Amino acid sequence: GRGMTRHRMVPFRGTLPLVLPGVSAQLTSTRLRRNTSVGTPFWMAPEVIACEQQLDSSYDARCDAWSLGITAIELGDGDPPLADLHPMRALFKIPRNPPPTLQQPELWSSEFNDFINKCLTKDYEKRPTVSSLLQHDFIKQIEGKENVLQRQLMEFIDVHQQMGAVSLYLYVDDLATLEVLDENTVTEQLQKSYAKDQIYTYVGDILIAVNPFRNVDIYSSQHSKLYIGAKRTANPPHIFAVADIGYQSMVTYNSDQCIVISGESGAGKTQSAHLLVQQLTVLGKANNRTLQEKILQVNNLVEAFGNAGTIINDNSSRFGKYLEMKFTCGGTVVGAQISEYLLEKSRVVHQAVGEKNFHIFYYIYAGLAEKKKLAHYKLPEYRPPRYLQNDHFRIVQDFMNNSFYKSQFELIEQCFKVIGFTLEELGSVYSVLAAILNVGNIEFSAVVSEHMIDKSNISNPVALENCASLLCIQADELQEALTSHCVVTRGETIIRPNTVEKATDVRDAMAKALYGRLFSWIVNRINTLLKPDKHLSDDGLNIGILDIFGFENFKKNSFEQLCINIANEQIQFYFNQHVFAWEQNEYLYEGVDARVIEYEDNRPLLDMFLQKPMGLLSLLDEESRFPQATDQTLVEKFEDNLKSKYFWRPKRVDLTFGIYHYAGKVLYNASGFLAKNRDTLPADIVLLLRSSENNLIRQLVTHPLTKTGIAIVVIFLLSFSSLHTDHRDTGHHPRETTSMKTQTVASYFRYSLMDLLSKMVVGQPHFVRCIKPNNDRQANKFDKEKVLVQLRYTGILETARIRRQGYSHRILFANFIKRYYLICYKTNDDPPVSPETCAAILEKAHLDNWVLGKTKVFLKYYHVEQLNLMRKETVDRIILIQAYVRGWLGSRRYKKIKEQREQSAIKIQSAYRGFVARKEYQNAKHNQKIEKYIIRLQASKNCLLSWFLMFYRNKIR
Repeated sequence: GRGMTRHRMVPFRGTLPLVLPGVSAQLTSTRLRRNTSVGTPFWMAPEVIACEQQLDSSYDARCDAWSLGITAIELGDGDPPLADLHPMRALFKIPRNPPPTLQQPELWSSEFNDFINKCLTKDYEKRPTVSSLLQHDFIKQIEGKENVLQRQLMEFIDVHQQMGAVSLYLYVDDLATLEVLDENTVTEQLQKSYAKDQIYTYVGDILIAVNPFRNVDIYSSQHSKLYIGAKRTANPPHIFAVADIGYQSMVTYNSDQCIVISGESGAGKTQSAHLLVQQLTVLGKANNRTLQEKILQVNNLVEAFGNAGTIINDNSSRFGKYLEMKFTCGGTVVGAQISEYLLEKSRVVHQAVGEKNFHIFYYIYAGLAEKKKLAHYKLPEYRPPRYLQNDHFRIVQDFMNNSFYKSQFELIEQCFKVIGFTLEELGSVYSVLAAILNVGNIEFSAVVSEHMIDKSNISNPVALENCASLLCIQADELQEALTSHCVVTRGETIIRPNTVEKATDVRDAMAKALYGRLFSWIVNRINTLLKPDKHLSDDGLNIGILDIFGFENFKKNSFEQLCINIANEQIQFYFNQHVFAWEQNEYLYEGVDARVIEYEDNRPLLDMFLQKPMGLLSLLDEESRFPQATDQTLVEKFEDNLKSKYFWRPKRVDLTFGIYHYAGKVLYNASGFLAKNRDTLPADIVLLLRSSENNLIRQLVTHPLTKTGIAIVVIFLLSFSSLHTDHRDTGHHPRETTSMKTQTVASYFRYSLMDLLSKMVVGQPHFVRCIKPNNDRQANKFDKEKVLVQLRYTGILETARIRRQGYSHRILFANFIKRYYLICYKTNDDPPVSPETCAAILEKAHLDNWVLGKTKVFLKYYHVEQLNLMRKETVDRIILIQAYVRGWLGSRRYKKIKEQREQSAIKIQSAYRGFVARKEYQNAKHNQKIEKYIIRLQASKNCLLSWFLMFYRNKIR
């Protein structure tokens, strides 16, 4: 029925089918059928719903008249009446409501209105038949004018298509199908789609998602159902379709999948990841609802600790997240695991102008204030803690009274409980977060000693006491660890005072380490609580979702932006390899003739960053080992050694260097690079925290937790790797106080990228490219230049070309035949593994533009969908035949059993009747004997009595 709307009229070139038979029908046989209702309710006549079926043939004709009237309204209004209601609600309303009319009858002729009124007569006995409606004035006025009207309608359609006002589609679903493929055409198509709230567009099998910067109503459970196992072209492009393709590929090919979401900061990557997880949990049909709720809550919890507000994004991911959803081979979701990478810990102690700290700090402040627990956690009620002070929040009330923060606190508490954290663990988490804020409030003042050595002293002991209390350690020991450090020289321990600057660095390093390790501990606890049972996880399958911080380019870019942008370069390289390089290499190897697509290869730029020993990160590590090195010497080292067209040094600008990234040129300020890369935490602080009476705090500094939940211990503790050696029996301080050979952030970053890529390359990739339509985060604003820049650096045009000309699916002959032989052969056939067999299957499927290589079948991205659909139809037919055969066999078996039961019942009855008859006969025979005995006894008695009487008489005589 939906195919009869005005939006579907264009292909008919001015001709419309007005009556489709069987709009409503009744099944004559329900045998072997689960459901017995067919049809769409919006076109059903009231008497059909009320089941007032008559025996005469006019009944069906009058039902068709009603459907014709509904179709007329649909042609006028675009939708049938009650189309916005759920079908079951519509079934309830149609018999009870008055006959529907056009929404704006005054816009239409009186004849058209009268025609509709006649068709929609509620009393079916008074409703005219279709044949009588042909005599209506509205129909009769077109007699002899059919061709003229058809031509006018076609001209009308053409004019409006050229004007862009009305067409079958104002936009294309797949950019790879465009005849003209240039920057302007692609941008215009995206803009048209965006204007129609169609934020998704395909480029072959890759999805483009344009951030709407507002809520769009396309994620309901009804939308979710539309994309479950559906043909891709059956629905508009959607993120749910990517989830379904990934899921179906996993189940079909029994292989892991990987969904890579990329785009610059604020493009909508995090929300896309949310929606993918939501749809995959629906597809995975968790055996228990609790597991499904836990998996859905994971994102909310991790993002509260790992996301923050930046200048360009209110909910920016400040870490990389790789979420692996665990499935059985049958496709049931059984668990999940998170790997976290590259948390921006420096944000805890310092935020740039206009930016905020991690969300969780504001959430707990507002939530604990609402619960009157600020005093319990030693948090000030008036002046914000140092780590939260910025232009946004000058007084505590600014975030204490924030209703959004309060609601988020309640949500996060619920997340902790649903996932399985205990109340004791939750209290310890709050204590650590409050301790971090109190650490930031500790202030130092300079003290000149008698030996003229700069010393520092804590000028606000209250903050020190609060922090020590929350960390369950001694305040004097904390003061000593902050204001002095131990140096071991030739076996002798020397205590040296810290300057104010050094003490401040130690304080901030302690805060960053506590937060970073707390975050890793939470991730590991989540992984433990969501780990599937061992018997379920064996030989299971995974779908990984990568949500990592997007490309960033601020007015001032520091070490964090450099790491973020290198990670994005690596993701872009992975994309290029999959979409361009590996695909074209395979064409050459397989002898397939395919046009080579030119693309921007960023491999040389990655080499400049990552190669040893002269890459940028290696040079940074080398400079970090020299105690006398400065940020100035670092930039000079870069300039002397990085002989690459991608690096440049602006003149007359100290501590600044530039990089030509794939997404554009970025200027970096090297101030603080060395300190951030060293990220050293003094062993005195570590040993002090190990003495804490709080179990969680001891865990954070005692057990080397991994970042990924697997045994890659070497990459977890940035500056704590040297503590793996057991020093407890030696009495010496750890080497960390004197050795500069600790793990740096740069080397950890390199390990993290390697680990992330090792996870991603295992699975078949699916790509979601998020686009940011404007820099102002405004809804309904499409900045063509902004979008065009993103299209250029993400290689969308090249992607569209290679998807149009290339072959995205390459399947081994054996796998192809095993999967699709049913399309061409019988189920008991065993066709040989050969190119001829593959060709026979493809020809039977009536596909074109496929190619056979030496060992593989090369298919377009849309071929696999058509083959899967044909295979499904074949399998469904087989299943239907099997169902009928099983039903027939079951029916025959039942009849046979019924006959056997009847015969058995007759035999039992016969035997029982014989038994009863014999029993009665025996009883009768027995009774006869007794009667004879009684008669004899009575005769004997009478004889004896007669003898006594005679004897008595004789005696008297």
